Amino acid sequence: MPRRVAALWPFRPTVRYGRNVAEALRLETVGGVIMLAATLAALLWANSPWSDAYTDLQKLEISPHWLQLGHMDLQHWASGGLLAVFFFIAGLELREELTHGELRDPRDAALPVIAACAGVALPALIFLAVSAGEPGAARGWAVPTATDIAFALAVLAVTFSACPAPLRAFLLTLAVVDDLIAIAIIALFYTEHLSALPLLTGVALVAVYGVLQWRGVRSPWIYVPLAVLAWYFVHKSGVHATVAGVALGMLTSSRETPGPRRTNAEQADHVLRPFSAGVCVPLFAFLSAGVTLNASSLGAVATDRIALGVIAGLVIGKFVGVLGGAWAAVRFGLATLGEELHWREIAGVAMLAGVGFTVSLLIGGLAYTDPAQFERVTTAVLIASLIASAGATIVFRRRMRARARAEVAAGTPDR
Repeated sequence: MPRRVAALWPFRPTVRYGRNVAEALRLETVGGVIMLAATLAALLWANSPWSDAYTDLQKLEISPHWLQLGHMDLQHWASGGLLAVFFFIAGLELREELTHGELRDPRDAALPVIAACAGVALPALIFLAVSAGEPGAARGWAVPTATDIAFALAVLAVTFSACPAPLRAFLLTLAVVDDLIAIAIIALFYTEHLSALPLLTGVALVAVYGVLQWRGVRSPWIYVPLAVLAWYFVHKSGVHATVAGVALGMLTSSRETPGPRRTNAEQADHVLRPFSAGVCVPLFAFLSAGVTLNASSLGAVATDRIALGVIAGLVIGKFVGVLGGAWAAVRFGLATLGEELHWREIAGVAMLAGVGFTVSLLIGGLAYTDPAQFERVTTAVLIASLIASAGATIVFRRRMRARARAEVAAGTPDR
């Protein structure tokens, strides 16, 4: 055995195991399960006799003076730092959809795009109607407008194993457009103060990143410092730093390369998706979802019109908005329904769009600085996501049985 190979041999099983874990984390189902596990862990800890330790962990401040970022505890680092990686991946997905996917052809994109827009507008209107009159309620109008792509795709994969590819593409495009709208909402409506010089510096760094991508530069030793500095200056400007993440993702080049090498976008996705799914999103969920669940806290949600508005917006608004938007697009000739798409399955996706976990919690934290109100909103998001998942599961299970009966009747039973 060559000396170099012999020296590395004891580590080969570990390297192989690490690669297998990374490959698993690139699957939406695995990422969704890990996020769910992190959420359950947070809920168990927050409702245990050691709940004070959980709160202390959330509020643990890590803000070196030389960074000049103000008071940043772990919860803020998770929402402003780790989620920037999540939104970078969202930017990559949006770039892919615009270049090679459903959004490339406006006619094909019309159905999920119109459904996504209606699925943002109607939940906001329902929230405002339910919470009308509550002091400060209007700040949270955007909480029920977002769909959690990882959670939604995980539920779809688990409950509808025979899901046709066009239906999955419909949900993916719907969620990507939804994320883009959410980022625009965060940038426009949840920026309380704006510092011009840091913002201009951040924009300049993002532009340099884009120029280098356009010129075909591939070295991560250039892009990583640029991305970190862009995040830093956008954060200091007062704009939520996740905006920098999605901008950098959308500017990452998907231009084909000679030979078998991955494009810049493919390489970035290959490296960062496991980190996002296995670390960033679960940590954000763990540090955000730990709310007290008892008769008193649930009673507070039931009597809080802001929390009820969130539940109504996600469960009712998303379902009616997405399904109604898709129906209106087909009815008025703005889009066509593909041969493999059926209205009952689109109804299931519309119900599933009410799973608003990650981005809804992020916007909730930006909208409500009062810890008690944010806890009620978080509980409402969890309840709504559970109801939406359960409703979608029922729809998809019935479709699975209907498809199985149709195959048997046609003499081609599913093997």
